[in-house]
Amino acid sequence: MRTVLSLWAWLVIGLCVIIWLPMMAIVRVVTAPFDKGRYWTGYLFRKLPVVAGWFNPLWSFRVSGKIPENPRRPYIVVSNHESFVDILLISHLPFEMKWLSKVENFKIPVMGWEMSLADDIRLTRGEASSATDAMRECADRLSKKVSVMFFPEGTRSKTGELGKFKNGAFRLAIETGVPILPVAVSGCHSALRPHDWRLGVSTAEVRVLEPIEVTGMTSKDIWALRDKARDAIAAELEVLRAELAQ
Repeated sequence: MRTVLSLWAWLVIGLCVIIWLPMMAIVRVVTAPFDKGRYWTGYLFRKLPVVAGWFNPLWSFRVSGKIPENPRRPYIVVSNHESFVDILLISHLPFEMKWLSKVENFKIPVMGWEMSLADDIRLTRGEASSATDAMRECADRLSKKVSVMFFPEGTRSKTGELGKFKNGAFRLAIETGVPILPVAVSGCHSALRPHDWRLGVSTAEVRVLEPIEVTGMTSKDIWALRDKARDAIAAELEVLRAELAQ
């Protein structure tokens, strides 16, 4: 039965990806004169996994916590990273944010084109110049009142345990004066297991935590800011996992 339901879910995702491309192209053209940050094109793109999720009986996704009242106040959103499915879960948050993603993802037919239409940000791993360019692009999106999204662990956790955080998002926050918005996700690890195309049964939740203001901070505060965000996510993960286990 899991095989049949997985085939159905992948079919729905594939159809949504195809249907979304012309829709996004139209929205981008129509909103281009007044939406320099591509907020609405990106917002539409994030609804793709939401709609696909309605037809997936294997997954149940929830959103909780303190959702920002003003969707156009920019934040640097940071989250733990359990699974590829985290991206689909976090897309359920009711505000747009631009994603920092490895350049290989932009080369995927249709999906990569949609990422480009949404104005997501390319990163070539291992290239210092690419990281610098990506941070400049992030600052550009923030200046246009659009949030940006980071997985500061840098990659998915193989064990589900929270890894060390890199400094990039926190340096950007201090340089731009934009607050950090920590997010905790749990439950996605069972949704798509490594080396298995079939989907698993999953009840997962994304929880938005209190923003961390950076007013008055300098480059000397990067590490303290990083650790404060990580500690907040780690503490909430324990609560979230206990709740989901019940």
